[in-house]
Amino acid sequence: MKRFLLVTFILALTLTACASQSQESAGPVLKVSDGNVEKTYTVDDLKSLGESQADFKGVTYVGVSLTVLLADAGIDAAALTAIKAVASDGFTANYESTLYSREDTLVAYATVDGPLSEEDGFFRMVLPNEEGKLNPRQLVEIIAIP
Repeated sequence: MKRFLLVTFILALTLTACASQSQESAGPVLKVSDGNVEKTYTVDDLKSLGESQADFKGVTYVGVSLTVLLADAGIDAAALTAIKAVASDGFTANYESTLYSREDTLVAYATVDGPLSEEDGFFRMVLPNEEGKLNPRQLVEIIAIP
C-alpha cells in the first residue's frame, strides 16, 4: 500500500510539473470576456485571426482588429454598450461603440519593425488619432459590456 501511495504521489508531481511547463511555454495570454463568454488568446492565436496595421505616434503597430477578436470570442459587438481594456497595473480605458467598432482599432502584438517594446508589454490597444489614455499598454484583458 505504501508503495502504491508513493508511486501515485510521484505521478501526481510529474503531471503537475508537466502542466506548469505547458502553460509557461504557451506564453502570455489576453483574456476576452463578456460575463458569459471567456476566452484567452496568445500572440500566435491573435496572429491566426489575420493581420491589420494602425499608426499611433509615429509607430506602425501590427495586430488584430478588435471587432474581429470579439467575433472570434463569440461576442456580438453590435449588442454591446462599451468595451473596457484592462492593463496589468489595473489601468482601464473605456470605449463607446464609435471607438471599439472602428476597423483601425487594434489589439497589437507587434510593430512592423518587430516585437512590442518592454514598455508596451505583450499586447496593447491602438486607436489611431486618439488620446494616449485610450491606447493602454500591457493589456491583459478586454471586457465586453452588454
